[in-house]
Amino acid sequence: MPTTRLTNLHDACRRHLVRLGATLACLLAGISTTTALTLEERASLDLSDYEVTAPEASYFDVAARMARLEEVDNAILLQERARLSEGPSCRQLLALSPITTRMRIPGFYPDPEGWAQATAPLFEFEDSVAMLAGSFVATGDDYYARCLVRFLDKWAKQDALSDYYYEPEEPQAWFATESMIFAAALAYSTVRPFVDDLPEARTRVERWLNDLAHQHADIPGDAGNSCCNNHFYRRALYASIVGVLTEDDELFRFGVSAIYSALHDMTEEGAFPMEMKRGRRATHYQNYALLYLITNMQVIARQGYDIFELTVDGLDIHQAVDFAVSAFEDPAVLGDMAPHEQYRGFLQDKQYFAWMEIYQARFHHPLIADFLRDVRPVYNRSAGGYVTLYFMDPDAQQHMVLNEEERESRAFKGLGDD
Repeated sequence: MPTTRLTNLHDACRRHLVRLGATLACLLAGISTTTALTLEERASLDLSDYEVTAPEASYFDVAARMARLEEVDNAILLQERARLSEGPSCRQLLALSPITTRMRIPGFYPDPEGWAQATAPLFEFEDSVAMLAGSFVATGDDYYARCLVRFLDKWAKQDALSDYYYEPEEPQAWFATESMIFAAALAYSTVRPFVDDLPEARTRVERWLNDLAHQHADIPGDAGNSCCNNHFYRRALYASIVGVLTEDDELFRFGVSAIYSALHDMTEEGAFPMEMKRGRRATHYQNYALLYLITNMQVIARQGYDIFELTVDGLDIHQAVDFAVSAFEDPAVLGDMAPHEQYRGFLQDKQYFAWMEIYQARFHHPLIADFLRDVRPVYNRSAGGYVTLYFMDPDAQQHMVLNEEERESRAFKGLGDD
């Protein structure tokens, strides 16, 4: 098994002594002075024990899940299957034009309307690949699996998504592309083992995804920000799954490095310092980081690694999970790392909790069980797709909670309030 400790760092001083510039930045932001793993330190990690062992393994056992879905009488899962069994028209999806022109996207916060308009075609792509994968799992009809390969092959033939504007002060097109890569790769991994009669298309799709992943990951990101925060975790997700699909150990290890980096940077409370810097949105970004870390860990675990039990300096991902759900319930746990008057609107948006369905399939967390009860079925167009269909234990919950007023109330009062 790979080492579970970063032996090239001095444990005692790492958490208490930091470079003067990093210390000042953290103090000004009101967060812990935990030192973030630098790009150089990340590059020096010995991850040689990590290699792709099962290139046909998706992020869940597709065949086993499809067999189980054939037998369930769970109302939530039956409804998801029924909805997806109506599936999209392949001809209609193939009529969509691949994005080959240079993408340039305004920032979300300064220009939300402009951002929404520019990203609409990107989201349509993500929804399309997720729906095709979901429809295949729900029905077992290879029409949807073959359509997904043909759809991605059309984009691969035109080298789509490879041209986007990037400057450190204007990274939105780069940000948007990362989710399209892992949306495509996760969906493709779901159907690939079941499509044997399109070898040339599969080869083109896999070469395209690999080229996109390397091109995208070659941009390190802004120091102290996108190099190492939630956007790094997003890049790591596509690196892991594309690495698996293309048997590219370099990409796979890039994905693994994000888990080591996150655990190294994490405070003893379980907080990710770079996400705490977001102030009133600190809780939102702690959760956002977990959305990609947990999904990435699931990809890695499917290759045979006990990544969910990895510890770095005695810290593991479960502490980050506990911190996040505790902060949902009581922002006071943030201490002096961020304001206690937290933005809570994200608690009403199901897509942000796809990671919980994946995590709960492996571990039973009572607060997560309580939270998921109110938001199922969960869907995220890029980070996992129809995760309730793919991961929920049929015995966990039989029926959806239909009380929208209760959902909204809980979003503002906290998980523990009734």
